[in-house]
Amino acid sequence: MSLIKSISGIRGTIGGKVSDNLTPIDTVKFAAAYGMWLKNHTNKKELTVILGRDARISGKMVSSLVANTLVGLGINVTDIGLSTTPTVELAVTLDGADGGIIITASHNPKQWNALKLLNNKGEFLNAKDGETILSIAENDAYLFSEVDDLGNYDRKKNYIKKHIQEVLKLKLVDIKAIKKANFKVVVDAVNSTGGIAIPALLKELGVECVELYCEPNGEFPHNPEPLKEHLGVISELVVKEKADFGIVVDPDVDRLALVCEDGSMFGEEYTLVACADYVLSKTKGDTVSNLSSSRALRDITEKHGGKYQASAVGEVNVVELMKSTNAIIGGEGNGGIIYPESHYGRDSLVGVALFLSHLAHSKMSCKQLRDSYPNYFMSKNKIELTPQINVDLILETIASKYKNEDVITIDGVKINFKSEWVHLRKSNTEPIIRIYTESISQKNADDLAQRFIVEIKNISI
Repeated sequence: MSLIKSISGIRGTIGGKVSDNLTPIDTVKFAAAYGMWLKNHTNKKELTVILGRDARISGKMVSSLVANTLVGLGINVTDIGLSTTPTVELAVTLDGADGGIIITASHNPKQWNALKLLNNKGEFLNAKDGETILSIAENDAYLFSEVDDLGNYDRKKNYIKKHIQEVLKLKLVDIKAIKKANFKVVVDAVNSTGGIAIPALLKELGVECVELYCEPNGEFPHNPEPLKEHLGVISELVVKEKADFGIVVDPDVDRLALVCEDGSMFGEEYTLVACADYVLSKTKGDTVSNLSSSRALRDITEKHGGKYQASAVGEVNVVELMKSTNAIIGGEGNGGIIYPESHYGRDSLVGVALFLSHLAHSKMSCKQLRDSYPNYFMSKNKIELTPQINVDLILETIASKYKNEDVITIDGVKINFKSEWVHLRKSNTEPIIRIYTESISQKNADDLAQRFIVEIKNISI
């Protein structure tokens, strides 16, 4: 169990000791630090923050603590309740709010929760602002409001419905073509808020929806990270139902994975590839993903005459590079689609609508579409961190050892070999080192990963 404080927010396990876990004390401290940053960041006398949460069991408790802390700072709170991360991001801009907080630990298991922090554009905070908030929390530099200056608390509904309407307005979402295709899909929403949002979106698009784990009760039926090893049930159900494909989202609905009609994985790395292929076929432009994402996006971008660039891992880093390069679509290889025509945030609803449009236009099956893309294979591994492991020393040693290769050190160490690559980095969300590899076969990718796992262990002994 642990508490992770980073520029991305605060994330930890529920219960336990203060400063070791995400206790009510830690929740209040960090919410207060965010509120103080917001007050210091603007000259406005009246501030409003949008607050939403996924369906985690601890969500209601954490959300109440955050809401009342902000009210105590004189900040108004608009609580939109059960929601998705992209819904809260959109709500900030739709309501002209000054910031937003999503109570979610994303793909982490149910004992975890977290505060994801947004600015007035509905985007994640940059590193500088994140550091400021961490400093405020570290120094307990809060000034709470007197009784006549407390903020107001207001509950509002129907924001997921508003989000869906915004998706349907997108020019490249071809509602007519999707309805004509008569698609049937299975949806695994891991018993969180995707179970509200995705079926409702599909209904608007005329898609028959078979619901699997769509009850938003926070009881995750399997590990909520949408990886192949966790998706056996939906794979079988897609085949049994003779569905066109399956849709899998994580608890806060910013990651999208797909299952082909034969039960095979489309591959979460290829969600962005497929959506980008569709967007680039209709609009000329460039793309961005992070260093841990597949080379397939680069290949597809260049096929359409565009330029691909890679950022450090983390949504805020992808967004910053997308803005500076005017990229028309981007995201992360974990199934996160960022489409600026909607907003600068990973959005599974946008991803679903774009993918359905693409599949309808392609006249191919889901498996045929997947087979039409460059075939790379990834291996995603991790090593649990202990106090004895010196991550910086490990990364420095490996970078030095492979200095004659194409080495990138803007985020951990990425080594590009001729037909494969390895990316080693310390996670911002878990106490682990991530080891991602990609090659031209699964065996090669797995072997490359194991080779570097051994090297890391040899250095840390």
